[in-house]
Amino acid sequence: MDHRPPKPSAPWRVHSVEALPGLRLQVRFADGTSGEVDMGRFLKSPAVRGTPFEPLLDESLFRQVRVDLGAVAWPTGADLAPDAMYDAIRASGEWIPE
Repeated sequence: MDHRPPKPSAPWRVHSVEALPGLRLQVRFADGTSGEVDMGRFLKSPAVRGTPFEPLLDESLFRQVRVDLGAVAWPTGADLAPDAMYDAIRASGEWIPE
């Protein structure tokens, strides 16, 4: 009997994520598509005050990023929509959330 966990079948599911300097991420999706996410402007915007994203301005917390059920997530409860990220990265190689 095969006891390996099922592999995500949707191409936009995140396979791996790595924190980079400058509040950026390197992500790779289930279909092999990869690119960068620049979170700097988003995290510094007033819109994130009081949200689970605000603590991510601390780079040591930002670096605790992980893949959770095919999405990018942090221990603060913040997560990123993998489908929007995938579409932008396929189109231009990077995603800059607003």
